[in-house]
Amino acid sequence: MRYLHLLFVPILSYTQISISTTNLPKELEETSGLEFYGENYITHNDSGDKAKVYVFNSKGKIVKSIRLYDLKNEDWEDIAADSDHYYIADTGNNKGNRKNLKIYILSSNFDLEGEINIKYKGQNDFTERAIHPFDAEALTVYGDSLLLFSKNRKTLKSEIYIFPKTTGNYNINPQAVLNVNSLITAADYNEEYDLLVLTGENFVGDQFFYSVTNFKKNGWRSFNLIKYKIPIGGAQIEAVKIINENKFILTSEKVKNKLARFIFLVIDKKVIF
Repeated sequence: MRYLHLLFVPILSYTQISISTTNLPKELEETSGLEFYGENYITHNDSGDKAKVYVFNSKGKIVKSIRLYDLKNEDWEDIAADSDHYYIADTGNNKGNRKNLKIYILSSNFDLEGEINIKYKGQNDFTERAIHPFDAEALTVYGDSLLLFSKNRKTLKSEIYIFPKTTGNYNINPQAVLNVNSLITAADYNEEYDLLVLTGENFVGDQFFYSVTNFKKNGWRSFNLIKYKIPIGGAQIEAVKIINENKFILTSEKVKNKLARFIFLVIDKKVIF
């Protein structure tokens, strides 16, 4: 009788996350969204600013600002884009009492082309309160749709809402839930890599980065959610963009004595035999 001897060699792997930061000027102290703009980047502030977007370069210097007179910035929380349009999410709802949540549809030249008005189908109570599930700060394009991720202070999970990226009035229901154990502050999806990324924070200020690979391929039946703690202090990260599968850019608001920052984040996955 012959015996087949098999040698099983364990494969060890580790992941290292590293960042480099560049300070942003005081005009961007409340940066709350991020998109590509040619070779530069575009951002906006949240409720502390006028309806305006800023173009800045990789050194953190403002190239120009664009005033959007047809828009109102009640609480802008994110910006997303496809090949033809920008989408600005006026969806900040800290107190849970807003009835005018919307996403502005802008041309590539930032002309207003329409509005997407949204209402949470499950919300009947619009009294001011701190703990509720009807706040959202993270928006991304997903094919012919937009995805909106809740900032749920009640469960520390994030509901995923999906609706058309066309003008209209939509009553939205969550289509899936991510068990993130944090408050989600930004999102981006890249169709080429089928990769979803998110940022979040907890109540003590720790900042987190999430990746979901094969997001579309898995059909939302299950999520390969990986959570990383970002090695940064004194930050409030509220925007993220995918460069490739391992490299990402983010922005953080000013926090106390820490300036707003432009962040380059790298995830280095290595295998050791």
